[in-house]
Amino acid sequence: MPVTAERQLIRVGHSPDPDDAFMFYALAKDQMDTGRFRFEHELVDIETLNRRAFAGELELTALSLHAYAFLADKYILCTCGSSMGDNYGPMVVAREARPIEWLRGKTIAVPGTLTTAFLSLSMCLGKNAFQHVVVPFDQILDVVAAGEHQGRPIDAGLIIHEGQLTFADQNLALIVDLGRWWMAETGLPLPLGANGIRRDLGPEAIREVNRLLRESIRYGLAHRKAALDYAQTYGRGLDRAKADTFVGMYVNDWTLDFGPRGREAVRELLARGHLSGIIPKLVEPEFVA
Repeated sequence: MPVTAERQLIRVGHSPDPDDAFMFYALAKDQMDTGRFRFEHELVDIETLNRRAFAGELELTALSLHAYAFLADKYILCTCGSSMGDNYGPMVVAREARPIEWLRGKTIAVPGTLTTAFLSLSMCLGKNAFQHVVVPFDQILDVVAAGEHQGRPIDAGLIIHEGQLTFADQNLALIVDLGRWWMAETGLPLPLGANGIRRDLGPEAIREVNRLLRESIRYGLAHRKAALDYAQTYGRGLDRAKADTFVGMYVNDWTLDFGPRGREAVRELLARGHLSGIIPKLVEPEFVA
């Protein structure tokens, strides 16, 4: 297209972690033709993105599927770009090994109350069955090890992202893997995050942005070394092997397309969240056509 043509701006928000960086590598580093669109990237923690989505600030944004339950009027779900925990997922860790029941009534550091991690823990233990303190996701292991945050005692931590691979480095013990708990409960993978496109872009632009995101994921998978080099810069101390493992956990066939089983998992998550009294309204997820 002519260099003078005005291109439509798509502001993209995603988490500063290796799997999201891997997905967006081709778009962020101009490795593909984006046609009439130009993309600007903002790397922000997922809870901040969830909160910002209520104002519809970003045309394309990572969303926790818990947050999506409150945002379905503003955003439609991309068919690609999901983070699915296939018998693994967010974890609760503590300074000593304990049974799950021990967590009830305890104070748990959490990465945000709109995260799917928080939703799944609340379903596992019961609504309001524990106290919580919101802590930036990349500080949770430290505050659990220290046993306090800003003077408040911390008994355990709900960890997401690369902390799932590194918690043992700080001599912390796993209490529950919520992806395994969910699989035992439902027989389904745990749908953690997705990408939402703002509805007011219109059907044609929505479909094209969804396609470009899928192509970016395909490019990363096809050029894994280069994409992993880029992704590792967001690994916060992960060595190459762990970064590769982490990306493999959350960028895979599920990421290219939810597929029927993935869509069923999203519906089940939202339905159970509603039945548990955590999500006030039953939401039927809507995906890009």
